[in-house]
Amino acid sequence: MSATYPTRSRRTALVPSLLAVVALLIGVALIESDAFIVIRYVVSILALIVAVFAWQSRQWWWIVGLAPIAVLWNPVLPIDLGQPDLWLGLQYVAALLFIVCGILIKVQDTSDKR
Repeated sequence: MSATYPTRSRRTALVPSLLAVVALLIGVALIESDAFIVIRYVVSILALIVAVFAWQSRQWWWIVGLAPIAVLWNPVLPIDLGQPDLWLGLQYVAALLFIVCGILIKVQDTSDKR
């Protein structure tokens, strides 16, 4: 008889999501400064990393929220939204999305540790 083991999952998107939340909250204070470009780099890259984890976990619907974040915060081809108040609101919305993604995206552990 072979024993079946329960499948394990890992929250691989949790750390990059939390890093993105920290960067977004720091970015709230830097919206009107030149240092905001660093925040844009960090958030855009972390959105792409979390999107890859969402793809690996076959939870593609998270990419619908993460792709616009990667595009809007993209510093290479910047999109100027003009109003700092709009950026401020988007910072908080993106932080909330990252928190939810970090908690809910789980990748199945394929390593065999018997």
